[in-house]
Amino acid sequence: MSDLLIAVFGTGAVGGYFGGRLAQAGEDVQFIARGRHLAAIREHGLRVSSIDGDFVIHPARVTDDPSEVGGVDVVLVAVKAWQIPDATEAIRPLVGERTFVVPLQNGIEAPGQLADVLGARRVLGGLCRLLTFIEGPGHIRHSGVAPYIAFGELDGSRSARVESLRQAFARARGVTVEVPPDIRAAMWSKFVFIAAVGGIGAVTRAPVGVVRSQPESRRLLEQSLEEIYAVGIASGVALPVNAVADILAYIDTMPPDATASMQRDVMQGRPSELEAQVGAVVRLGDRLGVAVPLHRMIYAALLPLERRARGVLEFAM
Repeated sequence: MSDLLIAVFGTGAVGGYFGGRLAQAGEDVQFIARGRHLAAIREHGLRVSSIDGDFVIHPARVTDDPSEVGGVDVVLVAVKAWQIPDATEAIRPLVGERTFVVPLQNGIEAPGQLADVLGARRVLGGLCRLLTFIEGPGHIRHSGVAPYIAFGELDGSRSARVESLRQAFARARGVTVEVPPDIRAAMWSKFVFIAAVGGIGAVTRAPVGVVRSQPESRRLLEQSLEEIYAVGIASGVALPVNAVADILAYIDTMPPDATASMQRDVMQGRPSELEAQVGAVVRLGDRLGVAVPLHRMIYAALLPLERRARGVLEFAM
C-alpha cells in the first residue's frame, strides 16, 4: 500500500474497474460518482464482475461532491472525452499543491484541455485498454481484453510521482501497468486503434469479428488506420513504422463480439465521442494538410445521429 490518496473522477466502466482494483489492493481511493450509480455504491459497494476474478469494494468511499474530499495526490480522470471541459472545472476542489492528473480518455486532446485550466505541470499523459461496461447501478463488468494502463510525463522525463503511481498499480490484481518512454506516441497508437475501430464500427453497426472478416469492411478498417497514422506522423509524433500492421494484428486477436464504446453509444442513441475521435482526425487533418476522406465521410454520416442524441435534431428512426 502506498501513501497516495487517489481520486477517481468518473466511476464508470473504466474508472470503476481501475479504481476498484486499486482499492482491492489496499490503496486509499475516493470515488466520484452520481445518480443511481452513486446510490448503489453507497448501499452495496462497488461490484466488479471480471474474467480475472470478481470482487466487491464495500464500504467504498464515494461522493458526488469533490469539495467533500479536498486535495488529493492523484486524480484519475475517467469520464467520456466530450465531458472533459465540464470535468476540468469540477476537479478543481480535488487539486492541492502536489496533485497531478491522469486522463484516460479515448482521444489525444484531453491533456491539453486539462492543462489549459489546471496548469501543464499538473497533467500527465495516459491511456488504457480493456473491455468493460456498466451492467447496472454500482456494477461494472469486465468482459474481455487484459486490462492495461499506461501513463507518463508528457515531456518524456522520469519522475517520482509517476513511479509512485506505477508501483500502486503494480500491486493491483488484474492490471498490467507500464510507463512508456514516449507517452505521446503511446497515446497516439491507442488513438489510431480506437478511432478506427469506433468509427468503422459505428458506421457498419457490426462487431469487430464481422468487420475484420469481410474483405470490404476490412479494407475500410485498414484505410482508417492509415489515415489516422498519417495525421499522427504529420503532428510530429514518433509512431513506429509498423504501427498500422501491428494494430491490425491486435484487432485480429480481439473477441469477435467486441465493440468500441463510441460505437455502442451511437447505436444506443447516446451522446458519443464522435468529436473527440473521428472529428479530431478531420480537424487535425485540415490543420496539417493531410487528406482524410474516409474520416470526413464517417463524420458526416454520423453527425446527424450525434446531433439527435444531443437534442439538437429531431427525426424518427
